[in-house]
This record gives sequence, structure tokens and C-alpha cells, in this order.
Amino acid sequence: MGLTDKLRRSLNGQEEEDEDGIITSISNASTLSWSTRIKGFIICFVAGIILSILGSIFVFLANYIAFAVLYSVGTLTSLASTMFLMGPVNQLKKMFDPTRLIATIILLVCIVLTIIAAKPLEIPGLCIFFCILQFIALAWYSISYIPFARDAVKKMATSCCA
Repeated sequence: MGLTDKLRRSLNGQEEEDEDGIITSISNASTLSWSTRIKGFIICFVAGIILSILGSIFVFLANYIAFAVLYSVGTLTSLASTMFLMGPVNQLKKMFDPTRLIATIILLVCIVLTIIAAKPLEIPGLCIFFCILQFIALAWYSISYIPFARDAVKKMATSCCA
């Protein structure tokens, strides 16, 4: 089995034995081809980045509501892009896996707080602060998929601070 096949099996969650439940049946019945999944991932991920960049431009125009909404939708779109690789059910299972649970909760809470700080509270500094936390939480969540990446980042941060 080649590296591509191993990656494909890992992203599809085929490392472990699947339960023969209704969710698995629906997931198996609606699978996309690997090339379609890659194209969907790339399109969705690039769209998320573009939305986040467009949102960031609104900071300089002092339109914090547009900034918060576009940046947060961009983050959610980038996060949703991985659903093309793993499938929605498998993605949700992995998002709320104990190793990613805290990062997922912090990310989702920061998205909500970014929008709340922009519109109801109308506090630009707080909006930007939550956006930065949102970015850090997404980065921490993302590196959780790379073996030993979190440990390497922790070790690097410790050595830089010491």
C-alpha cells in the first residue's frame, strides 16, 4: 500500500473498524471520488482564506462588523474544507475527540465572541483580540493532525521563553 493510499485510508477513518450503523451507511453511500474531494478541499480552503483576507481589510476601514463576520466565516469555511477529505461525520467525530476538544471549543467560542464584540458590544480592540485568539485556536487545532507537532511547538515555546 502506497503513501497516498495510507493517507486516503487515514483521512477516511478506515484505520479503525467502522460500526455498521445508519451514519456509516449514509457516509459510505454518499462518498465522493478522491479527486473530487481534493478539488472541494482546495476550493473551500482558498475561499476561506480569501474571506479572511477581505475581512482583515475592513479593519483598516474601521468597519469592525464586516471584519468580524468575514473573518469568522472565512475561518469556518477553512475548517469545513477538511470535511471534503474526511467526510462530515468523521470530521465532527475528530473535532470533538478528546485530543482536539479544547481547541475546538475555544475556536468556536472565539468565533462567537468575535462577532459579539463587533456588533452588540462595538468594542474594536476586543473584536481584534478575539480574532487573534481565533487564529491561534485554529492553528493549534490544525497542527493536532500532524503527529508530534503539538509537542514540537510546546518544546519550541518553552525553549524560547526559558
